[in-house]
Amino acid sequence: MEQTLDGEGAANASSQAANPASMANAPSQAAGAQRPVRVLVADDQDLVRSGFRMILSSYDGIEVVGEARDGDQAVQLAERLRPDVVLMDIRMPRVNGIDATRAIRSNAALAGVQVLILTTFDLDEYVYDALSAGAGGFLLKDAEPDEIASAVRVVAAGEALIEPSITRRLIETFVAARPGVPAGVAARGIDQLTDREREILTLVARGLNNDQIGERLFISPATVKTHLARIMAKLDAHDRAQLVVRAYESGLVKPGVM
Repeated sequence: MEQTLDGEGAANASSQAANPASMANAPSQAAGAQRPVRVLVADDQDLVRSGFRMILSSYDGIEVVGEARDGDQAVQLAERLRPDVVLMDIRMPRVNGIDATRAIRSNAALAGVQVLILTTFDLDEYVYDALSAGAGGFLLKDAEPDEIASAVRVVAAGEALIEPSITRRLIETFVAARPGVPAGVAARGIDQLTDREREILTLVARGLNNDQIGERLFISPATVKTHLARIMAKLDAHDRAQLVVRAYESGLVKPGVM
C-alpha cells in the first residue's frame, strides 16, 4: 500500500484517487473490524521515513500508505490518498512542514486528515507556528515505538493534543518570548464566548481532557464536547491545539499561570 510520487507510486496513487470508494474501503476488513489508521510519513531523510514505516507497520490497526520527501509531496499525497494522519517533519526542502500543514488543514476536502508534527527536540522554535497552522500536536522523533503508535491513534481519533502538559509548556514558552499579537486580532471571537465556554477553554489550555473537564465542572464529557464544538466555531479553530493557541494569544490564559 506504500505510495510515493515517484514512478509507479504516482501511477498507483492516481489510480486510487480515481476510485475514492475503493480507497475508503481498502483494505477489506472482516465484518465488525475497524478500518486501520492510515498514515502518511513526510520527512526529507530516507532513514527517518523508513524507520517510522517499520515501527508503525509492526502495530495492528496501523497502515503506512505513503511517504513524502518534502512538504509539496506531502500535500499532494494527502490529496490523493486521504490518510487519517500525516506525520510531518518541520524542516523540509521546497515546502516546509508548516506551510504543508497549513495547506492541508485549510483544504475543506481534507477535513478528516490530521497532522502530527515531528520534531527533534521538545522546544523546537517552529512547533508553535505549526500548531497555529492547524497541526494536532507534536511527537519527538526519538520517542519510543509504543509512544509513536499511541500518538498516531490519539490524533486519528480527534484528540488533538498528544501530551497536553508538554504542549502547553511549549506554547507558553513561545507566547512569552514572541512579540504580542495585536489585542483586537488575538481577542477576536473570545468576547462571543459565554462564561461557561470561557471556563472550558481555560481548562483546555491548561491541558485537561474532556473527562477531567467534566469532573471539574460536574458535567458529562459529552456536554464538554458539545461546548468545545461551539467554541471552535466561534473562534474559527480546527481543533484543540488551535484553541490552546487562541487562549494564550488572547490573554485568557497567561503563560506560567495555572
